Amino acid sequence: MGIFHKVKVGEKEISPIDWEMSPDLTFGTFESWGGRERVRDNDERVYYFFVDNWGEEPKLCLMERGVKHAKIMAEITAPQEIIKKCVEERGHSAIFEKSYAINDQLKEWLIENVLDNGDSSLVVPRVDLEYEEDMGRDLPLAGKGPYSDEIIHLPAESGIINDDEIAGILKKWDFFDAEVNPDGRFENEFVGGGDPLTLIDQKTALMWQRGGLDIASNRTMQREIGELNKQGFAGFRDWRLPTMEEAMSLMEQEKNQKDVYLHPAFSKEQPFIFVAAKRKPGGYWFVDYKQGRAFWSSGTIPGGFGRVVRSLG
Repeated sequence: MGIFHKVKVGEKEISPIDWEMSPDLTFGTFESWGGRERVRDNDERVYYFFVDNWGEEPKLCLMERGVKHAKIMAEITAPQEIIKKCVEERGHSAIFEKSYAINDQLKEWLIENVLDNGDSSLVVPRVDLEYEEDMGRDLPLAGKGPYSDEIIHLPAESGIINDDEIAGILKKWDFFDAEVNPDGRFENEFVGGGDPLTLIDQKTALMWQRGGLDIASNRTMQREIGELNKQGFAGFRDWRLPTMEEAMSLMEQEKNQKDVYLHPAFSKEQPFIFVAAKRKPGGYWFVDYKQGRAFWSSGTIPGGFGRVVRSLG
């Protein structure tokens, strides 16, 4: 068997597999300048296997990676018992990081069963299907009637949040968190934003992006927000990441029909998002609408999604 293993994804033959690449190495290699000596040019693609544990069950996947490029090519139908064993081995060091390098057992299984002249039916190509997401019933339009209730002005400046401070923040504003504050209930007052891509929460005087930005490192996310502002997304140029308080204000007390703790007017395609808060001594804070919680991670494995916001006054 040759050194350069190959795998067939549909009609496409991919080679070689990079056994040294892993999710924790991708940030330094492809998103920052630190590892660029490994990359010959921006069009180069590297392929590696990893375990995706962000869903209900862990999956063995094939990733295509390049500079500012990431695409899951296929899911590999490997025995669940050995995938879960890999998660047990890799997952104890960082509870909120859910993408892991494969272990030796998975590598051996791939070589014996899938690669080269192995069973190609075990490789299920990832097909990006186009569909129109159900965004719920139309929201009332802003300005149809005066908003007479009290406006809650949430903190809008980025900052640092320590682990022992997060519970106090959630309880101060009565935000729902499935783990820390399950009795929380923050009531929003959503209306249309005058653009199908946005909505307004009259309760907080914030305009929100209804969709969001795809998963990326924090550095890439900031660059993409800068591009949105340059283009004047929805007619404005002052979009930013939400603070922890602003992002948590969207958390609903129950999951909607799209299986996220959000009003159905928001897209489900951004299940966890970056917020404008860092953790001391290290890491970034996120809000997870799939699990209904705030959490922290390094922000590089695998990064996070984005949903931008702007203040109305």
